[in-house]
Amino acid sequence: MKILIVDDNEGILFVIKSMLKSEGHEVETARNGGDGYAAYLLFNPDLVITDIQMPHENGFELMKHIRAHNPGIKAVYISADPYLYHDVLEEERVRYPVTFLGKPFSMSELADSLKERWGSSL
Repeated sequence: MKILIVDDNEGILFVIKSMLKSEGHEVETARNGGDGYAAYLLFNPDLVITDIQMPHENGFELMKHIRAHNPGIKAVYISADPYLYHDVLEEERVRYPVTFLGKPFSMSELADSLKERWGSSL
C-alpha cells in the first residue's frame, strides 16, 4: 500500500514511517499541509495519515484539497487532543472514508482502526 504521512513532528514521522516500511508499505512524508498536498500530487497514495494541527495548513484543509482530486481517498486523522475536534471528525466520518487515532498510538492500533473502519488492515 502507498501511504502518505503528514505531521509537523519529525520524530512522529520517523517512527510511523519506520513501522509502515517494516510492514512492506511504500511511504512518503511531509511536514505540513502545503508540502503534504504537493507530496500527494507526486506520490498518489492509497491512504493519507495526517496530523490535524500543523503550520501552513491543517489536516482538514489538506484533505479538502486532496479530495478535489480523489473524494474517496482513505484518511487517518491523528491528534494528541481528540476531544477538541470531535464534532468535525464525526462530520468527516459520515461523509468520507476516515478514521481517527489519538497520539500516541501503536502499529497494532493503526491496523485495528483500518480493519474496523474498512475491513482491511496494513
